[in-house]
Amino acid sequence: MNGFARSVVVGGSGAVGGMFTGLLREAGSRTLVVDVAPPPKERDVCLVADITAPGPELAAALGRADLVLLAVHEAVALKAVAPVTRLMRPGALLADTLSVRTGMAAQLAAHAPDVEHVGLNPMFAPAAGMAGRPVAAVVTRDGCGVAALLRLIERAGGRPVRLSAEEHDRTTAATQALTHAVIVSFGLALAQLGVDLRTLTATAPPPHQVLLALLARVLGGRPEVYGEIQWSNPRAASARRALADALRSFASLVGDDHDLGDEDDAGHQGATGLDGVFEELSRLMGPELAAHQDHCRELFRTIHRTDDEGETDR
Repeated sequence: MNGFARSVVVGGSGAVGGMFTGLLREAGSRTLVVDVAPPPKERDVCLVADITAPGPELAAALGRADLVLLAVHEAVALKAVAPVTRLMRPGALLADTLSVRTGMAAQLAAHAPDVEHVGLNPMFAPAAGMAGRPVAAVVTRDGCGVAALLRLIERAGGRPVRLSAEEHDRTTAATQALTHAVIVSFGLALAQLGVDLRTLTATAPPPHQVLLALLARVLGGRPEVYGEIQWSNPRAASARRALADALRSFASLVGDDHDLGDEDDAGHQGATGLDGVFEELSRLMGPELAAHQDHCRELFRTIHRTDDEGETDR
């Protein structure tokens, strides 16, 4: 037994909630799925209820649960904190799967400062599976339940990474908000250039193939999920501004601001400037640089577009 004889997963019909529901049930927990509008095939095994206004049946289930996990949108989760924690039994664990942490930390401080809580943010699409993948874990109040849930994730092959709420939002502004902004902006630039995608696919070197694959992956997701990551993270706007500033700096560096008559001089200055940029970015990556270069070579091998013997990548 995993320490959770009874669990309630709110939003368990969704992808993330479904992943945790499966994890708990495989570990032997009697897990109740709660949702406002589950898919038709799941309605016979799901309690249809509003977690922000629990009725008698849901209130009873919350009172019996060892774990209540909120796998819902941020606005719903924040509104649910007060009514849910009033119904939970002493010693039970509250968890959530929000992609932004600071709002939940404030709600817990205001309404449930003594409730054991951990926020879990799987840093991957649920369809990819948990094995070998990181799960950001923000512990608001530690305890036996938190330890048991993190052990459960580890036994499933996941890698819990503990962060503070502030560290989480600052980090995910870079790993999620910035990354998605880069990929979608790349797609928008392609659209503006009016290039033929079939020609690109046929002629692209490995770095471009990887970017096309990343764009295709994002387009296979739900726009509202990517949008929520952008607008809900208080650090995301700073990340987007940093991206815009960096692109302007790069454009200036390679000669976009020079007169057409000075192209040779601009090219020389751009090359010299890029030497400094490469040195700066190499220092930024530090001892991780070689490992990421190896990782890139592995990526290129999978698309059969690389020379593994040291040829310079374009």
